[in-house]
Amino acid sequence: MIEATSCGGVVIFRGKILLLYKNFRHKYEGWVLPKGTVEEGESHKETALREVQEEAGAQCEIMKYVGKSHYTFDGAEGIVSKDVYWYLMQADSFFSKPQREEFFLDSGYYKYHEAYHLLKFANERKILEQAYEEYQELRKCKVWKNKK
Repeated sequence: MIEATSCGGVVIFRGKILLLYKNFRHKYEGWVLPKGTVEEGESHKETALREVQEEAGAQCEIMKYVGKSHYTFDGAEGIVSKDVYWYLMQADSFFSKPQREEFFLDSGYYKYHEAYHLLKFANERKILEQAYEEYQELRKCKVWKNKK
């Protein structure tokens, strides 16, 4: 079994969540949260911020660590066991630009209930639930910055 580690973000701006639409040869198709592989010498936070910027073009600030998800899938060299570390992030605007080289064809910010139902994977829906609860708590405590 091949071990892999990725990091990603639940990106929120003005209460809406950033999603990416991926279509890889009509095999891997659907809405996902931005995430990617940890590079040599990179911290989990650095990876999460870099991947969100690369895949979606979004400039963000990490507000809080949300949790870890785990899944396995069949890769080219065998079964891959992947851990993904997730961070709640605040974007500085609604801007997003999907990274075509990674087969992202669309991106956008969606209301919570829309994002929840659009997400392809159950583990990402679970992380979204956790992150959105944290977001609401940070807003209630006035820690979340309301950007114009």
